[in-house]
Amino acid sequence: MDPADFYTGLVAELYGPLKSVSQDPEPYAAFVERTGVPALELGCGDGDPLLELRRRGLEVDGVDSSADMLARLRRRAGELDVSVTLFHQRMESLSLPRRYRAIFLAGPTFTLLPDDATALAALRGIRAHLDEGGVALVPLFTPDPAPADQIGRARTAVGPDGAGLRVSVVSQRRDETARTQTTLLRYERHHGPDVTVAERPWVLHWYPREVFAELAAAAGLAVTAVTDPDGHPAPAHATDLHVHLQPAT
Repeated sequence: MDPADFYTGLVAELYGPLKSVSQDPEPYAAFVERTGVPALELGCGDGDPLLELRRRGLEVDGVDSSADMLARLRRRAGELDVSVTLFHQRMESLSLPRRYRAIFLAGPTFTLLPDDATALAALRGIRAHLDEGGVALVPLFTPDPAPADQIGRARTAVGPDGAGLRVSVVSQRRDETARTQTTLLRYERHHGPDVTVAERPWVLHWYPREVFAELAAAAGLAVTAVTDPDGHPAPAHATDLHVHLQPAT
């Protein structure tokens, strides 16, 4: 399926209650405060960490390819009485009305781009919307295969209406040459006799440091730092990285 269609319908509805982790806003707040505003979060989803940064008064816009996730974000923003400026666009085809001092993605969002060509288009979009002297922050990680005992095991939650919510790994395949891992996920909502099910392939595409640096250079960007998520220099063997980019000179 088109990756932009993954977080729609039932999957978007169940995303919040079933997500296994929420992004810590601190590294991204520190990045924006250090780099300057206006700032832009790419792949902002339903609002983590964008809403917390807006609550702190930081001028941060958001972009996402899923209208359903943006609708969830707007509802959450209304509940928090926080104003947000959002754009419904794909990361690889950005066309926004202004440039930004800081552009960032939170967590593994960049790995949702399915191949190097799409990643290059996204990096070119970042370059086109980045102020001269601005900085982009792109987290990268290499996913581990799901342990065998996790196949078929469900993560569960209870919805606001008492519905039983479940997500489970049906199967997984990994292609080291293409650098992709495709996990077939099954989402379920049970409410009395009513059962809704959706199965979606979740594709992650990862990048060795040198490959990402080459893509960035082709987009007119230079890697200026590679750190761990806490901001310390990342060792060569690290697979969970924060890559900082600036316009190439």
